[in-house]
Amino acid sequence: MDRALEMTIANVEPLDASLRQIGQSHLDNLTKPKGSLGRLEELALQLFLIQGGNALKVDPMRIYTVAADHGVNAEGVSVYPQEVTRQMVTNSLAGGSGIAVLAETANVELVLVDVGSCGGVYDDHPHLIQDKIADGTANLVHGPAMTREQCLCALNLGISLADKAREEGIKVLGTGELGISNTTPSTALYCAYLGIDPDSITGPGGGLRPEGVKAKAAIVKRGLDVDSKFVNTGDALDVLMALGGLEIAALAGMIIGGAKNRQLVCVDGFISTAAYVAAWKLCPVVKDYCIISHASAEPGHKVAMETLAVSPLLDLDMRLGEGTGAAVAMFFIRAAANIFNDMASFADAGVAEASK
Repeated sequence: MDRALEMTIANVEPLDASLRQIGQSHLDNLTKPKGSLGRLEELALQLFLIQGGNALKVDPMRIYTVAADHGVNAEGVSVYPQEVTRQMVTNSLAGGSGIAVLAETANVELVLVDVGSCGGVYDDHPHLIQDKIADGTANLVHGPAMTREQCLCALNLGISLADKAREEGIKVLGTGELGISNTTPSTALYCAYLGIDPDSITGPGGGLRPEGVKAKAAIVKRGLDVDSKFVNTGDALDVLMALGGLEIAALAGMIIGGAKNRQLVCVDGFISTAAYVAAWKLCPVVKDYCIISHASAEPGHKVAMETLAVSPLLDLDMRLGEGTGAAVAMFFIRAAANIFNDMASFADAGVAEASK
């Protein structure tokens, strides 16, 4: 493994369990029945542990939406042509995409990152980082999607995004992606990392009909077979290199970097969760620093969540990706922090507590 990546992983520290009772006692002493604010209390406690037992600070927040293309698009696994990735980067920078609108609504900074979209350089924009590693990945049904060098470069780029955010005072990170056909490598990663059968997790992505979904599952199976010498090594990096995408690897690195920096990472939907699984396989402690923002309507997301025994924060029947679920969830992150910081205790408010 790359030395820089190894050092980052080594610096991801487990949360201090001794703080849990302190945080829980604070929540239980607020003017409400114990546990009555449900998942908001759980989220507040997680923030309390991440931030080392201090008053909670969650703003400013930033979503990185990372763009890349995929060689497997040549297999007809998407109803959209590959050039839509590039068009959607431009649309997002102009404020016209779903993530642009929802980030604006949630008062969250949005930064687009090009790590591997096909085509040349974009026009300069203050909210665009251009750090292209390649013009998309290779076709995973013919061999590894990335070289080891490309995969490590994407992972380390993601770590640098988290570090840049930390230096600029960002407390909460959100993951997002743009990449036509990226549900296919994501599906392959779930299958390889979690031992899930392709037929049970492959979904329509951008709108495939049932026969298209069946063909897509067959493509995933071919990829798993062709790349089996990497998939079966038990090395999480080999799996990501063989089956992943440049944006997926960058997001995995960002999740690891965010955990190292003690930033809460708000993970978006199907593709971002595949990046989370890759990060978790590389560095299991990252689970303490992440929330899965929402339950994607992409059918395989539920299968993955059940396998991981993880409960997403929200379920809004969304499946757009881009970071849209993370943007919506960030309101609830603020709500959890404000409850912890601003609600009165029974003693302070002069409110009688429940009888024992």
